[in-house]
Amino acid sequence: MGNFLELVLTKITVMTVSKNEISPNIWARIGGLSYLIIIVAGAAGELLIRNKIIVANDPTSTANNLLTHSFLWRIGIAGDLIMHVCDLFLSIAYFQLFRVVNRPLARLSLFFGLMQTAVLIANKLNLVMPLLYLEHADKLHSFSLPQLQEMAFLSIQAHDYGFGIGLIFFGFACLLDCYLIIQSSFLPKFLGWLIGLAGICYLINSFTLLLVPKFSGQVFPVVMPLILLSELSLCLWLLIKGVKLEKSS
Repeated sequence: MGNFLELVLTKITVMTVSKNEISPNIWARIGGLSYLIIIVAGAAGELLIRNKIIVANDPTSTANNLLTHSFLWRIGIAGDLIMHVCDLFLSIAYFQLFRVVNRPLARLSLFFGLMQTAVLIANKLNLVMPLLYLEHADKLHSFSLPQLQEMAFLSIQAHDYGFGIGLIFFGFACLLDCYLIIQSSFLPKFLGWLIGLAGICYLINSFTLLLVPKFSGQVFPVVMPLILLSELSLCLWLLIKGVKLEKSS
């Protein structure tokens, strides 16, 4: 009788866990949708907002544009923060999918993703500071207007470096994800190789910016199309096709 009751309780527990378990394909769609938002928000913030306000090597024109379009600049910051919230959803979705492949490496990839997100969120202060310098110029009596404009411009440049530093962690996360995808049997191996390529591109771009910044402008246009192709491929696969259910648990 005791064995029978134990067997019944075990079955009830298993049924409860299975009912509460989220399907791998739901995690795949959560990851794919989060990835798509990250790509769109990131591209919009950089191409449609910051590139239209920032004038290369011209702090005065940049400051004037920033004051004229301060609300647009704030929208860009808010969009970036939404993007980083989606980073968290993507990291959790990845962990839920890949923990069945190799839990320690999936956990390490999660930690790298969280480190990237933490660095990039803190880095947003470098985009807030230019507004504080310029919008409160009448209260900052120790600095002339040209000095404040130059400080605002330097803060924007510091954001570029902070972004590069954050993406170093993401580059290593991509390399781990490359291995996990290749070792999995529920996603095509070519997606793993593409994500590995994206990780290498991120690392090359970030370390070029840190070590030999004069070449950064030449490296970025080369690696960016490869990164976009790789990440968009995985994003759309997760969103549209999902994973092979019979091989994901």
